[in-house]
Amino acid sequence: MTVLPEADWTRRADLALLAETLGPDFMRWVGGAVRDTLLDIPVADVDCATLHRPEKVIDLCRAAGIRTVPTGIDHGTVTAILDEGPVEITTLRRDVSTDGRRATVAFADDWREDAARRDFTINALYAHPKTLEINDFFGGLDDLAARRVRFIGDARTRIREDHLRILRYFRFQARFGREVQDAALAACTELADTLKGISRERVAMELLGILALPDPVPTVRLMDKAGVLRVILPEARSGEIAALDRLVAQEHEYAVATEAIRRLAALLPPVPSLAETVAARLRLSKQQRARLACAAARTKQDAELPRALAYHEGLACARDRLLLGGASIAPLDGWEAPDFPLKGGTIVARGVAAGPAVARIMRAVEARWIAEDFPGESRIEALLAEELARQ
Repeated sequence: MTVLPEADWTRRADLALLAETLGPDFMRWVGGAVRDTLLDIPVADVDCATLHRPEKVIDLCRAAGIRTVPTGIDHGTVTAILDEGPVEITTLRRDVSTDGRRATVAFADDWREDAARRDFTINALYAHPKTLEINDFFGGLDDLAARRVRFIGDARTRIREDHLRILRYFRFQARFGREVQDAALAACTELADTLKGISRERVAMELLGILALPDPVPTVRLMDKAGVLRVILPEARSGEIAALDRLVAQEHEYAVATEAIRRLAALLPPVPSLAETVAARLRLSKQQRARLACAAARTKQDAELPRALAYHEGLACARDRLLLGGASIAPLDGWEAPDFPLKGGTIVARGVAAGPAVARIMRAVEARWIAEDFPGESRIEALLAEELARQ
């Protein structure tokens, strides 16, 4: 018998209340929280599976004073809003039919049947809320010990049920796998084109999840070899993968936090219009689109005046462009772009009539102020005097 080690989350009072509310024998902790605790890595989210139907879950929680949200009630999922974070509660299920994009499910009463519809063995581990005893129906514990990412059952069958499992495989392989399983890679390669039918939002979520990992380069190369990258990001070529490799090295050198959008920019040629096209196709947010396009506008001249770049484009974009170009970001450490202190009224007070001339002088002074690396007000006064003398 394998028992889940105690962790901070297993000692949470709000989770103990939830377990008592549902009944310890009617629910199990499942998925990532169990897997990550066994690997002794931080747990981000806690999920549970239950024998209760969703309506019963809602009624039991209401009686216990626990607020719930029917986040996916058609598929059996209710989210409990707890003091230390939400918990998804999902009724045991079995697949009735699948088409590669969505599944029709029926509720089940058997833990093994619920486990059988999950993707990988390491994600199908269930822990009793009281004893912490683990139920492992498909060898997930052995796979976890060997750092092996293995589909439950036949890989091709599982991918045909949900094509997005191809990208999930690569993400989990990057996080938890030591050696690539030939059968899994062969299935992903054979069925790579099925990803064309997946919504772009879901593809983007998985792709950005992969790129956000500490070092995604080996996995991206593997995706390229399997023909997966050409389906989801045909703009990326081997040269861009090498650029991603250089970027990751730069990030490590400067101890910069990973940014998935910056890494996506590395996989694309530095062409803003192309970046806009990719961003639209992947349904990226407005903020993500702007950052990707700004990073794609990088030039070799960016490194010459890094603070000027940050002043015009913002610190985030400037760091992206410098890192992508292999330049130092040290000039930006602890620096914040100052506000241009010269006002139009100051120029008018010097005898210049309000209008285009004022704007022209301000632009000229500002350009010289930036080129001189943002000197103080006394220098601005001198620059203004020089510009006024030229009028």
